[in-house]
Amino acid sequence: MTAIMSLNPGALGTETLESTNGFSTGQSWGALRKAWKGYRIAKVQADNARMTEYATKIRKIQGELGITRSTFPNLGIA
Repeated sequence: MTAIMSLNPGALGTETLESTNGFSTGQSWGALRKAWKGYRIAKVQADNARMTEYATKIRKIQGELGITRSTFPNLGIA
């Protein structure tokens, strides 16, 4: 099993950072990973409706994490 290390050097062992939506940082990263996976699957299946849904979720989670938001020019989402 691999140990998960915090990206925040000031974080102590048992503390978790919470974003504005009440989820921990780790939960938000997990949701972002799953949203990207869903987006890639929808893209392979050429399902624009699901691609748009996942792209919107990806951008929302990225904003909550405070990281650069992805653009999706093929969907008109910037």
